[in-house]
Amino acid sequence: MLLAYASRQGHALLDCALYVPQAWTNDRERCERAGIPKKQPFATKPELARQRLKRAFDARVPAAWVTGESVYGDDRRLRVWVEEREQAYVLAVSGKEYVWRGWQQHQVKTVLATLPPDGWTRLSAGAGTKGLRWYEWRWLPLAHPMPPAWRRWLLVRRSVSDLTDLTAYVVFAPHESALEAVVRVAGSRWTVASCFEAAKGEVGLEQYEGRSWTG
Repeated sequence: MLLAYASRQGHALLDCALYVPQAWTNDRERCERAGIPKKQPFATKPELARQRLKRAFDARVPAAWVTGESVYGDDRRLRVWVEEREQAYVLAVSGKEYVWRGWQQHQVKTVLATLPPDGWTRLSAGAGTKGLRWYEWRWLPLAHPMPPAWRRWLLVRRSVSDLTDLTAYVVFAPHESALEAVVRVAGSRWTVASCFEAAKGEVGLEQYEGRSWTG
């Protein structure tokens, strides 16, 4: 699990943690052979993300937003923890995740299936290898969080060429946040991904197989 920092001035990796499957942590003999510490408990990827974020926050790394893939966005405990710090985020969520609209819970895939065909805004998610990446976007208000100056939304991205290709994000941000700003944050995930790919190539991780905790 890797934590990256992205801004208009550049991007870099900040922290990392090795995800060890529970089948490993339950097998102490196997862990001992691999050099995994005896006190190392099993941690899910969202739990590892929370640990890395806490280290960055405690080190006073200035961050306006947190963003990540659905494996992290689908973990409500992680989202609540970030909200308790009043830290804005744009986290992708899968169709199986639930969100609160009004006083009712709705599964994300159900919300996506009922979106009207019009009312979308075409915005760029940033530059890609072939120029600007254009998508159509809309966002829907979700149940208000506890801090009065903050809001939640369900942000939806639609492909320009395939109107059935939808991606959803849960957004937590100050109430005056603009759609354009939130879209830029969602698009920054590609910058983070390129950072990961560069790291693999520079240090040979593409063909590397970890065989020990220290390795």
